Amino acid sequence: MSWLVLVLSGALEAVWAIALDRSAGFTRLTPSLVFLVAVAASMAGLAFALRTLPVGTAYAVWVGIGAALTVAYGMATGTEPVSLVKVLLLVGLVGCVVGLKLAH
Repeated sequence: MSWLVLVLSGALEAVWAIALDRSAGFTRLTPSLVFLVAVAASMAGLAFALRTLPVGTAYAVWVGIGAALTVAYGMATGTEPVSLVKVLLLVGLVGCVVGLKLAH
């Protein structure tokens, strides 16, 4: 259960990062509210996962998932340039996250 919550919390990290960008310095209401809800839920999920998972592993997985999804979203929407190197590095990042799970 902790791993599932951790993965969902990592996905919410991407949501709050994108909402933070779209909030334009908290001057736009809807993205600011999405940011607040997503960051609270993401942190709560990380805290829940830390009850049974080591902090180093959980934090690395949480950040890795959030970072990978944020960059992938940017590439999919055209706000982030796409390159073969960047795609390969994201695949490597996801591979490392999976490896941390398998090594746990």
